[in-house]
Amino acid sequence: MKQFLVAMICLILLASCGGSSSRSTEVNVLCSPQDTWCRGMKAAFEAKFNIKVNYANMSAGEALSRLRTEKDNPQFDIWWGGSIDNYILAKEDGLLAQYDSPNYGNLLESRYKDKDNQWGGIYVGSLAFCTNRDWLAAHPNIKPPQSWDDLLKPEFTGEISMPHPATSGTAYTLVSTILQLKGEREGWAYLNKLGGQVKQFTKSGNSSPILVGKGEAAVCLGFSHAIIEQVKVNNLPLELTFPQEGTGYEIGGMAIIKGAKHEDAAKLWFDWALTAEAQALSLELGAYQAPTVKGIEVALPELLTVKLIEYDFVWSAEHKDKFVKKFTQEIATADNLLR
Repeated sequence: MKQFLVAMICLILLASCGGSSSRSTEVNVLCSPQDTWCRGMKAAFEAKFNIKVNYANMSAGEALSRLRTEKDNPQFDIWWGGSIDNYILAKEDGLLAQYDSPNYGNLLESRYKDKDNQWGGIYVGSLAFCTNRDWLAAHPNIKPPQSWDDLLKPEFTGEISMPHPATSGTAYTLVSTILQLKGEREGWAYLNKLGGQVKQFTKSGNSSPILVGKGEAAVCLGFSHAIIEQVKVNNLPLELTFPQEGTGYEIGGMAIIKGAKHEDAAKLWFDWALTAEAQALSLELGAYQAPTVKGIEVALPELLTVKLIEYDFVWSAEHKDKFVKKFTQEIATADNLLR
């Protein structure tokens, strides 16, 4: 009789007696890449796992601020996309959960994951310049920038669009690249001069190529994949060039949020995002970042032959708050950013 009663109680209170709890039927995703990619991932995940995806699309800098604000009551289960500089800071703030995904073995390189399993890499992208082809045709004596110092030439004064590091992971990667290339003293002197060349600071790294493609500025600074997207998907007249002395790059990350309300569904998303199936969706959705996992044919291998600097992600993350504050106070405020 006693065993019968125990069995009945177990059936009623399955989770309390060692059984699995009910499966989540939804997951809340904080999504930092372009919205078309977020929407495509949402649709594919829902179709594959029959789990509803609620997502908010915001730049990496905004996403980190949001997670910090909601630390005691997280509203998102997983953060997907955005430079790992931000994930390193989120880890330091105790915002991320540790998860040893069975699909880490799919990664091409060990640097594409956190040593403590708090974030994983999902794409790679390099910084570049874009120039409006129509503007170049109207100014036949001007060549697209080929180096960082070219951006300081008089012909580009008031003709540059770039994102702001207070809200954009793209922009902070750019700031950190300059400081690593030139050293802090010379680097800040350069950034001050560059700030004087800028016509528009944008909220997101994806916005600057669009504005330049529409003729609202002549030159943009951003990730090469965002520029290629606007050329291939939206047919914008952009010419892509890279700084010959070397450029910085990002590893796009993802992480499960500590205290996630739908942790089981977040783990499903995390594991799936480390498969060739999921990462191959990027090309179908007009996203041209390089993959981090095996088994995918790279659409634009030339983007992987660009000269990259020895980018120090940990140093970059450790100095982010200080450098963003300095940029905002001394070069450009973060008020009234475009788009």
